[in-house]
Amino acid sequence: MFRQFVAMAFIFMLPLSGLAEASDQEDVRRKIGYGLMFSNDLLGDGKDRWRTGSLTSSRLYGQAWQGQAPGDFGELLELRIQGQILAPASLRVADPTDRPWAGALTVELNSHMQRGAAEIALGAGLAILGPQTQLDEMQGWLHDLVGAPQPSTAVLNGQIGNSFRPLVSAEVGREFALSGQAALRPFVEARAGDETYLRAGVDFTYGQLSQGFLVRESVTGQRYRTMKGEATGLTLTAGADIAYVSKSAFLPEASGYSLEHNRHRARLGLHWQGERASAFYGLSYLGKEFSSQSEGQLTGSLQVQLRF
Repeated sequence: MFRQFVAMAFIFMLPLSGLAEASDQEDVRRKIGYGLMFSNDLLGDGKDRWRTGSLTSSRLYGQAWQGQAPGDFGELLELRIQGQILAPASLRVADPTDRPWAGALTVELNSHMQRGAAEIALGAGLAILGPQTQLDEMQGWLHDLVGAPQPSTAVLNGQIGNSFRPLVSAEVGREFALSGQAALRPFVEARAGDETYLRAGVDFTYGQLSQGFLVRESVTGQRYRTMKGEATGLTLTAGADIAYVSKSAFLPEASGYSLEHNRHRARLGLHWQGERASAFYGLSYLGKEFSSQSEGQLTGSLQVQLRF
């Protein structure tokens, strides 16, 4: 069963670029973009804890890309799947003051629109939590491959239990050109379901990255590309945001966890675009999420795309 789950996940993550082939004259919705981002604290501060790892995949469906999102709801759809692992600082010794181990799979369908200068994303989906995701087995398998400590039975016995949580999300942003190369994009975001919060922040780009189409990874806030622009070279990205978090399924207050309601994030990234390949590395600071968390953490994000 676990091997089947891994195989299915791997197949889903493949870009399947052949599905995107269609004549530009066809006025039909088809796959027009793909993006995949891997985030892990081993690429950041090198510690295996808290928001320790996630893998996020997006597929975009719509008509021929015109350089910006269409104006109507449902014309440009993003199908997104994410697997995420959250863990206490020690995988061997259960600590009641630390966060519980948690595995989550989310599937979301988002509609992207542009109304005037406003960029809008509205989405809904389902979060699947608990041992039913088999992410505890996946972490044990991966750690066994690299010789890292595996989660103990005591730690996994205290993990977040099985549940299904419907979720909804929305983001509104607007880009302001500072020069031919630089842009500033303030945004507001709301989410309810696995976590319930209201967030405000800003993103900055210096380069030509904004010629493509970017979507936001939920853990770090890094924006990753799903469609490329024509420009090549380097682009610097930066951003910061603050959220008021009222509820989290990963830190249930009914179980005695004291949620940090104000959550801060900050991020830097560097994107390289060539003729047939591109790569992105980002570093994100994630602030404390619960009262007994000793400090924030640094996590790294990686995206590599090849065109054949």
